[in-house]
Amino acid sequence: MEDVVIAGAGPTGLWLAGELRLGGASVTVLEARPDRDPNSKALTIHPRTIEIFACRGVAEPFLAEGIRIPNGHFGGLPDRMDFSALDTPYPFTLALLQARTEQLLEARARRMGATIRRGCRVAGRTHNGVELAEGEVVTARYVVGCDGTRSTVRAAAGIEFPGTDATTWGWLGDVRLDEPPEHGFANVATAEGGLMIVPLPGGIHRLVGGDPATNRPGWPGELTLDELRATVGRIAGTDFGMRDPVWLSRFGNATRQAVAYRAGPVLLAGDAAHMHFPTGGVGMNVGIQDAHNLGWKLAAVVTGRADEALLDTYHEERHPVGAELLEHTRAQTALMTTYSPEGQALRAVLSRLIATAPDMSRHLAERLSGLSVAYATGKRVRNLPLPEGTTLFEQLRTGEHVKTEAGLVRPDGHLAAPPAA
Repeated sequence: MEDVVIAGAGPTGLWLAGELRLGGASVTVLEARPDRDPNSKALTIHPRTIEIFACRGVAEPFLAEGIRIPNGHFGGLPDRMDFSALDTPYPFTLALLQARTEQLLEARARRMGATIRRGCRVAGRTHNGVELAEGEVVTARYVVGCDGTRSTVRAAAGIEFPGTDATTWGWLGDVRLDEPPEHGFANVATAEGGLMIVPLPGGIHRLVGGDPATNRPGWPGELTLDELRATVGRIAGTDFGMRDPVWLSRFGNATRQAVAYRAGPVLLAGDAAHMHFPTGGVGMNVGIQDAHNLGWKLAAVVTGRADEALLDTYHEERHPVGAELLEHTRAQTALMTTYSPEGQALRAVLSRLIATAPDMSRHLAERLSGLSVAYATGKRVRNLPLPEGTTLFEQLRTGEHVKTEAGLVRPDGHLAAPPAA
């Protein structure tokens, strides 16, 4: 019997597997897909996630390969938040394909001794583990659902997933451009719709946006290259010479959150716990941060170093973070999908505030980047220099608590208790 079985080998499940092994727990990851999905939904790695990687000594490949972007957008507004004001060694986001992120995280989990099985679809729960579609039972003391918005684990545990259905749809196209924008990037917003363009490896560009025609509840149908070309042309005045699509997709703004992140021996993380419109590129990051919070706690419980009550703090700490995530993505969705003259005026006013009110810009950037997250025990601790000549992030690589002048720091980089008054 394993200590933990994880359903889902996306970034959340893979980071959790590594964290559990760091804490001494045995773990098997079950992934329904026989091969990694080549189409990368996520591209953005935010500053707090880079810090998390640095706290485990695995940030370098991400820093070496990712494209550094020194600012971020809120709701697609033209004036961008300046990340240089953030108190972090990594005042930027990294643009890196999710497929590559998963490859790096899987390599780490395997190095640390995690078992990863592909082509194994979890069909349901048993009293001591999970049952696969083929009938095999994989036994474990705990089961963690990292299996996405349609989570089988969540449904089998009877955890409700309330929220709202889609009322608007975005579109995405990974294509080749014969006439790309200058520097490869573009951010265009007009009454005809909104559009962002980002260069990807291999001469591909990602075009992502929305427009009034799909600003409605009903499913608009599968996206075609002709539709994408016409829509982009209306918004930007050119289709940038797009051709040879690699991936065309739509996504909606259905927004939901699990009422509980734990039900006995079953826990949820990532998209299994929260779903939302992908504004700001935060989804994968919050999932990894869920796993970072849960990993050391679950490992401590299964190895007998902590009482099971520690697991209750996972829901207590991360559920409010998920609720705030949904609030912010809904607010950004409203800004991104308002095409009326009044909506355009609102966008203009808020955009100017971001450009001219540094406190507002920094506040939004801290929330978007994940650096503002704080729990009842205390806030995230920056990379403090330590007396022995190392830094906090270096000392956290063991996955143990670290004593600092700011107080005792938990394995996830947050204070273990609020500073004394």
